[in-house]
Amino acid sequence: MSAIYVQTTDAGRDKLYRFAFERGTAGSSLLKPTAPKLVVGDHNNTAFTFSKDGSTIAFTRDATEFPAEVYAATTSSGTAHAVTHENDALVSQLSVNPAEDFWFTGSAGVKVQGFVVKPPNWQAGKKYPTILLIHGGPQGAWLDQWHSRWNYQMFAATGAALVIINPRGSFGYGQKFVDDVSRGWGGKVYTDLMMGLDTALAKNPWMDKQALGAAGGSFGGYMVNWIAGHTNRFKALVTHAGPFNLENMSTATEELWFPDWEYGPMWDPKAMATQYRVYSPHLYVKNFKTPTLVTGGELDYRVPYTEDLSMFTSLQRMNVPSRLVIFPDEGHWIAKPQNQKLWWGEVQGWFEKYLEGKPKA
Repeated sequence: MSAIYVQTTDAGRDKLYRFAFERGTAGSSLLKPTAPKLVVGDHNNTAFTFSKDGSTIAFTRDATEFPAEVYAATTSSGTAHAVTHENDALVSQLSVNPAEDFWFTGSAGVKVQGFVVKPPNWQAGKKYPTILLIHGGPQGAWLDQWHSRWNYQMFAATGAALVIINPRGSFGYGQKFVDDVSRGWGGKVYTDLMMGLDTALAKNPWMDKQALGAAGGSFGGYMVNWIAGHTNRFKALVTHAGPFNLENMSTATEELWFPDWEYGPMWDPKAMATQYRVYSPHLYVKNFKTPTLVTGGELDYRVPYTEDLSMFTSLQRMNVPSRLVIFPDEGHWIAKPQNQKLWWGEVQGWFEKYLEGKPKA
């Protein structure tokens, strides 16, 4: 073996690295890897395969502004070229913008990365509503990626800019960064998100800080529920399949190990005092004021749809403008094409209604 190739997430992109091997001390039969060399790193890259002689790599590449195509590169240079062009004609008809990276100092002085995506037909000198996107997991990441369920361009099509943050819990920034979300769901990660949004607004004065929205699913839905009880800076929220009452969720989810890992067993007095009775969104219902769209799937066993019902009922009890959309034939994510079309119509309509999704001259 002369080298090993590793695909990994790094700062919002899936990349390919090469570790060459060299002999250890004289007379030793052991091989040790050298420092990694980046082979393929632009945009987002997956599904790598190698030619028989190892000189060529084929893989799929997508990005915020284009769907996946097959690419190829030589292992020596890593210079990639598109092999297929299945989507070129369709994409050429769209006004889509790439993800622009930015970094900021988050909670406890840790560096955090995010993206900004401009809306279609962006024009200098105009102000645009802005939507903060929050990923699930919480161990996960937003990538420079074309995605059918949470497609950046579909959110931007409302006429809004996007702020896309990879806070604590995100892959691609080291294991400590990933672990730093557990036992503190409403803590550092929430601070990271708010500081990232503040940074993006300061760097991009064309974003209208008076017309902010936020959307997230799964843990992202939890965070939207948390936001609803902790700040009134947003004009509209969209929460999908988000935990609302952590005590109820802990014994209703099919992923029974997960609450124990993230907050501790519910019957542990310490976990109850420091997690369940601190970081559960249902404890802050009295603060709800922001118009909120709640969506979910009736076949969701990860975050049972009763969490969505409880969130919606609480909004209604607080007389907050709200709407509930439950899909009887969907699980944790909305996957069927016709259901996705309906879901996107609901989400886009909600933001267009409350954010005035057109640029202000």
